[in-house]
Amino acid sequence: MTDRLVLERALWSRGVDRVAGVDEAGRGALFGPVVAGAVILDARKNLEDYRDSKTLTAQRREALFRRILGDGHAWSLGVVSPQEIDSTDIRKATLRAMSLAVSALPVAPSRVLVDGNAVPALSCPAEAVIDGDELCATIAAASIVAKVVRDRLIRALEGFFPGYGLGEHKGYGTRAHLEALARLGPTPMHRRSFRGVPREMA
Repeated sequence: MTDRLVLERALWSRGVDRVAGVDEAGRGALFGPVVAGAVILDARKNLEDYRDSKTLTAQRREALFRRILGDGHAWSLGVVSPQEIDSTDIRKATLRAMSLAVSALPVAPSRVLVDGNAVPALSCPAEAVIDGDELCATIAAASIVAKVVRDRLIRALEGFFPGYGLGEHKGYGTRAHLEALARLGPTPMHRRSFRGVPREMA
């Protein structure tokens, strides 16, 4: 069984007590914002169950999200719109969402563990952790927050943009989504700079 608290324990043992993890959801989607979650886990709580959100069922993600809230872990969000994604690029937009999430935490972190190979602009020390959502509980918890909140948002937007099947694919480029785009054209929430999304509305 993978110990997902190795990095966190090493930092805690050196007196770095407020270790934040940050991760994103929706980077590869064709529709909707990119959402980043940031979490500072309370070391006194049970942290064994936090793992990469992609490996969990939707029901399990929701249960763990409720635990994050119920156990009093510090958490926050950063959201970057499709329009900003199109005006820059998805990499810059993802890093900005992460920066926004960290700056929105209710307590300032002492160190930030960032999923991936790049670190956003932050006012505190940070390090990139490749496959961090698999290796670090704090990043895994952040991935759960980002995924649950983004999925809820996309399901809510489905009511405004029917016919695309958003509740099923959450805005990703599935065959059904691409067929709907060809038939209906893009909505204002689609990323016009992404392959598969028509530039103009039908």
